[in-house]
Amino acid sequence: LQFALMLESGEYFERTRRADELAMQIKRAFAAKGIPFWVDSPTNQQFVVVENGQMEELAKKVSFGFWEELDETHTVIRFATSWATRPESLAELERLL
Repeated sequence: LQFALMLESGEYFERTRRADELAMQIKRAFAAKGIPFWVDSPTNQQFVVVENGQMEELAKKVSFGFWEELDETHTVIRFATSWATRPESLAELERLL
């Protein structure tokens, strides 16, 4: 029922649009640092290829999902945004990159 009401009122689309916009901010931050993407995603999920050492350093301060080992030295990790993602969190991620 809650989902149906969110669709009818348009709230669902407003919230997902915001999540997608924040994900594009993440995408721009990684691209600016020359960090490659595993796939070009227009959604709230961004899949980046990082060196294993970089992944370990990021994991100390940032939440992300493990996706898959790409090779012996690189891993694909997933960043996902939602309606609850805070702009301050994205600014911190950009600073860490």
